[in-house]
Amino acid sequence: MPSDVDAVQLRGIGKRFPGVIANHDVDVTIRSGTVHALIGENGAGKSTLMKILYGVQRPDDGTITIEGKDVVLKSPTEAIDAGVGMVFQHFMLADNLTVLENMVLGAEKLHGIGDAARTEIRRISDRFGFDLDPDVLVEKLGVAARQRLEIAKVLYRGARIIILDEPTAVLVPQEVEALFVNLRELKDAGNSVLFISHKLDEVLAIADDITVMRRGTTVGTADSHTATKRQLAELMVGSELPSPETEESTVTDTVELSLDGVTLTDEFGRNLLTDLSLKIRRGEVLGIAGVEGNGQSELVETIMGMRIPSAGTIKLGDQDVTHWHTRQLREAGIGYIPEDRHRHGLLLDAPLWENRILGHQTRPPSAKGMWINRKGARQDTERIVADYDVRAPGIDTPARALSGGNQQKLIVGREMSGDPVLLIASHPTRGVDVGAQAAIWDHIKRARRAGLAVLLISADLDELIGLSDTIQVILRGRFVGTFEPSKVTPQDLGTAMTGGEAA
Repeated sequence: MPSDVDAVQLRGIGKRFPGVIANHDVDVTIRSGTVHALIGENGAGKSTLMKILYGVQRPDDGTITIEGKDVVLKSPTEAIDAGVGMVFQHFMLADNLTVLENMVLGAEKLHGIGDAARTEIRRISDRFGFDLDPDVLVEKLGVAARQRLEIAKVLYRGARIIILDEPTAVLVPQEVEALFVNLRELKDAGNSVLFISHKLDEVLAIADDITVMRRGTTVGTADSHTATKRQLAELMVGSELPSPETEESTVTDTVELSLDGVTLTDEFGRNLLTDLSLKIRRGEVLGIAGVEGNGQSELVETIMGMRIPSAGTIKLGDQDVTHWHTRQLREAGIGYIPEDRHRHGLLLDAPLWENRILGHQTRPPSAKGMWINRKGARQDTERIVADYDVRAPGIDTPARALSGGNQQKLIVGREMSGDPVLLIASHPTRGVDVGAQAAIWDHIKRARRAGLAVLLISADLDELIGLSDTIQVILRGRFVGTFEPSKVTPQDLGTAMTGGEAA
C-alpha cells in the first residue's frame, strides 16, 4: 500500500548536451506503492530522465529525493544501493554467459555464485512465472526470455523502485495480463514501478498516475481512471491517435516470395522450423504472429540467407534462392528491417550517412563501380532524413545520438530505398512513439499500394490486424493457423499463439 513518503521526487531536473537540451524543468512525483506511467514521444526526454534517476547521467539542474532523502547518484551502483533498479529497452546481457552468470554479475556478494544464487533465481522465476533455467546460455534465449531475465535481474538485486522501459513490447495479451498481475503484487508489497510505454491502452490499464513529457519537459499529468487514449495522444504529440488500418485490398496475382516445405534443423538435429509454406504477392502484407522464440527469427534468417534450410525451397519471383547468400538476396531487391535495430540495424557510433550504406554497399547511390560513393550516399541520406522525417542535427550525427523512433525511421527509409520487391519488416514499430509509429505505418501502406510485397512480423497484434491482408500464426516452428484480419481479435490470436486453438 502507498506510504506517506513518496518513493521518488524529481524537481526542476535539467540536462544539457552540446547543441541539445534533453531535459529542462522536469517535475515528477512517484508515490510509494504505485505504478507510475511516463509517456511521451521518442526524443521527449524520457530516456535521459530515467538515466539520471538510475545514476547513468548526472543532472545539470534540479534535485532527486528517494524515500524522503535527497541523493546525488553518481553511478548505477549508487542507484541500486538507494533501491532503484532499471530494465532498459535494449537488453544489457552477455550472450556468452548463462542465465545464472548474468544474474549474479556485479552482485556476487548477495547470494554468491553457487547453490544459494541458483535457489534464489529459481524462487524469483517460479514466483513471477519467468521460466528461467539458470544454466542456459543467454545466446540460446529468444527476445521474450531475455526480457524476463532483465526483470528478474532487478528483482534479484532487491530493488524497491523499479524502472521498466517498454516491458510489454514482446508479450502477447495474455502475458501482458500476467505481468500486470505481478506488478500489482509488487506495488501491494510497497514497491513502486515507473512504467514507460507507448501502448496507451496498457498505460491506462496498469498505471495509478500518468506523467506526460514533450520536448524535454513535463507538460501535464493524468488520472488513469478518467483519461482516454485520445487525450493522452494529444498531450504527447498534439494530434489524434493513429490507426494502422489499411484501405482496400491491393493484392495482385504475382507471387514475389514463396516457401515450400521449408524445414530448418539445429546442430543437434532438432527442428527449429517444420514444413513451412507460404506465398506473398505484390501489394500484399502477410503478417506473422507468434510468441517470441517460436521460430520467427529463424524464419527471417532463413529467408535472408543467414541460415540454409535442411529441406524445402525458397523462391523470389521465379528464381530458386534457397542457397543464395545474403548479399545476393539484398541485390535482388529484398529490404530488411531487423527486430533489434541496435544489434543488427545500425552502427551506433557511425554517422547517419554511413548507416545509409549498410546492406546497400554494392549498389547506387552508395556505390560507384567497386568503390563507395561518399557523395551519393550523403545526398541520399539527406533525402531519407527529409522524406522520412528523421529528426537529427545533420547527417554527420552519430546514430547513437538519435531517439529510438528516429533511428527506426532512418532504417525504414534505407530499406525502402532502391525500389525493393520484397520487404521483411521484423517488429518495425517496436519501442517507438505514436508519432513515429504512424509515420512508419504510412510508409508501409504507401509501399503496399505501389506493389511492394511485405512480410510483417510484429508483437503488436493491433498492428498486425490493421496492416495485414492475411495473418499466419507460428507455434514451435510450425504454422498452426491462418486468420482473416477483418474477423480476428487480438485475444483470438493470443490464444492461437499459446496453443489454445488452431485454425
